[in-house]
Amino acid sequence: MKDQICYDDYQKTASWLLSQTQHRPKVAIICGSGLGMLADALKCQDSFPYSDIPGFPQSTVQGHAGRLVFGELKGKTCVCMQGRFHMYEGHSLCKTTFPVRVFKLLGVETLIVTNAAGSLADSYQVGDIMIIKDHINFPGLAGLNPLNGPNDDKFGPRFPPMSGVYDKDLRKIAFDLCKSMGVSQFVQEGVYCMVGGPNFESIAEARLLHRLGVDAVGMSTAPEVVVATHCGMRVFGLSLITNKVVKSYNDTESVNHEAVLEVSKLRSQTLQMLVTELVSRMDINNNTT
Repeated sequence: MKDQICYDDYQKTASWLLSQTQHRPKVAIICGSGLGMLADALKCQDSFPYSDIPGFPQSTVQGHAGRLVFGELKGKTCVCMQGRFHMYEGHSLCKTTFPVRVFKLLGVETLIVTNAAGSLADSYQVGDIMIIKDHINFPGLAGLNPLNGPNDDKFGPRFPPMSGVYDKDLRKIAFDLCKSMGVSQFVQEGVYCMVGGPNFESIAEARLLHRLGVDAVGMSTAPEVVVATHCGMRVFGLSLITNKVVKSYNDTESVNHEAVLEVSKLRSQTLQMLVTELVSRMDINNNTT
């Protein structure tokens, strides 16, 4: 397979990054559309444009800055992707998830994923934050999986289980934090579904997903989570609900990417605070080995 990336490729990128920064992160954060401000909260930053990092793909989507930022959140060392890669940009899933395996080689133990998503759940409102409890990986079900090809046992097993991948303890801490922050009224917990994109869903597709029990839909996240789980990382995920998906033929509304970015701005401070506090409560050993 021409897209196959070998262990040495990941190692080369990880070694380059370790030679460029003193930071040794235990937590990695992937920022979704318009949510790159999470990286701005990091103290003592070292940042690298993706174009400077050996082996890294490029991000081409508005709202994705395209930088890798190392730094500290409340004394915990983190690395933050300001902009992720998507299948619809033409990247193979090996490339889309390339940074996750690099993070593993940097010593990362916990992956936090964020995304902008459309809601299918009738009770959700625009601006809600959904803590992800599970996902449906539509491309994966159709055979487009980042783990396709020869398995690399150095990362994980051939057939990794995907039940319970969104860490229960981290979800509980997040709910407790939302209560203490006084934002529980717009925090939900639900099932995220990844579709291929880049078009938004048709009404028939939206109705299908709704009947399958999907609460929010987007075009990312699942591949990174599959690879992180394969690597043995803990995973915590958040969706910012930026629009309601049209499920009725009588509805005249439609969605656009600009509106998605607007809602991201509106809730950016709350999300930043929630992720910062969550990281500060994590039980991680921050000593460099």
